[in-house]
Amino acid sequence: MTDKPVRLRLGPSPTGPLHLGGVRLAIFNWLFVRHFGGQNILRIEDTDQTRYVEGSEQGILRAFEWLGIEFDEGPHVGGDYGPYRQSERLELYQKWANWLLEQGKAYKAFETSEELQQIAEERKKMGLPPGYDGRARSLTEDEIASFEAEGKPYVIRFKTPREGKVVTEDIVRGKTEFENETISDMVLLKADGFPTYHLAHVVDDHFMEITHVTRGVEWLPSLPLHWHLWEAFGWEKPQYAHMPLILNPNGKGKLSKRKVATQDGQDVPVLAQDFIDGGYVPEAVLNFLANIGWNFGDNVEIFSMDQAAERFDLKDVNPANSAYPVDKLTWLNGNYIREMDASELANRL
Repeated sequence: MTDKPVRLRLGPSPTGPLHLGGVRLAIFNWLFVRHFGGQNILRIEDTDQTRYVEGSEQGILRAFEWLGIEFDEGPHVGGDYGPYRQSERLELYQKWANWLLEQGKAYKAFETSEELQQIAEERKKMGLPPGYDGRARSLTEDEIASFEAEGKPYVIRFKTPREGKVVTEDIVRGKTEFENETISDMVLLKADGFPTYHLAHVVDDHFMEITHVTRGVEWLPSLPLHWHLWEAFGWEKPQYAHMPLILNPNGKGKLSKRKVATQDGQDVPVLAQDFIDGGYVPEAVLNFLANIGWNFGDNVEIFSMDQAAERFDLKDVNPANSAYPVDKLTWLNGNYIREMDASELANRL
């Protein structure tokens, strides 16, 4: 644990409805900060303007309100570390991307989408992994000046170290190692002035004083790049915790938010709104999702969030992926409903 006050952030993107994987992550964050007396922060990560869906942010907030998950800071409650929408922090990202340029730790790349596609095809033919080959690293100052004079758009890429390796200690997964030669020079700042996730989350986590970064295991391959960014800036790193996936009920494939999973021909709730529309009570949903990848212990399956917060720690999350136990959801929901008196049940209908 860190000696600093615990600060976790949830960073949903307003690109559509909130998925149950995001809800579970929000629950884990909430329990962790309650256990350690920290702050729970909501940050809207809306830098991908091409995928932005109008009304998504409001839908995300409504889902958390229905669940009863509370945030100490965020776009809806304010706070000392705002703004809490990344689209309102562009100058900060641009400043630090340009700082990396000045330090020789990043470079401008002018390839068109067609040229990038050609690079990808060349690498595939050569049996190399996908990624950028770093050819713009060798551009001279005169060549860069010429491209800029022509008004040619460019991105800013990180100059990843070519030698050595990154060794990290993940809270959930333990020791992880990555060879630097396998890491591509990723884009930090796009031609439209918007950052990628790689740059934005590091800059924001530093200035918002985030102590723990929780996210899905699909982000684990990006961890060495982010590690190098923290090193390049000279900032103190947070602790990372990469969460296991929730799989389809049959245990095959990640549960997608863009495709409705089915079991025995029946629709399975995969979005926060599905739980709201499906007659589930929030207490059952919280209990159900908290128990996927984490265990309360003592063979106890029904518990409140107050009880869970007394025991929860990220280090106790199981790194193994879990099939979606939809039958348990139905059982839990029935238990909670049967425990309600008639007047309370009527108020919820």
